[in-house]
Amino acid sequence: MPSLNPCDDARLLALDAIADGGFAEVEGVVDGEAESLVLHRHGSEVRAWLNICPHAGRRLDWAPGQFLASKDGHLVCAAHGASFNTADGVCVAGPCKGEALRAVPVQVREGQVLLG
Repeated sequence: MPSLNPCDDARLLALDAIADGGFAEVEGVVDGEAESLVLHRHGSEVRAWLNICPHAGRRLDWAPGQFLASKDGHLVCAAHGASFNTADGVCVAGPCKGEALRAVPVQVREGQVLLG
């Protein structure tokens, strides 16, 4: 599990800025480094991962903050088509099947998505 900045409650964005079932890209400090993060909203819950495909180390978005989703709602890597389950970040199809995105802990509090 990545370690977070000592300011673990750093605000990332408002929950309502992410459509239910949608994705967003934000910057967050993980292991002392500014990182691009992928957020996925499911109702009032949000999951987050580093915006890096385990297959080739490239960003998942096809343009900054623009993500592809399969008909099944999986997050799809724009570079090589790997598909990731949004419940756990595990690759269910493509060149890195069985590997997983690197999760980043987030929480929703008072309508804000926060690190930690």
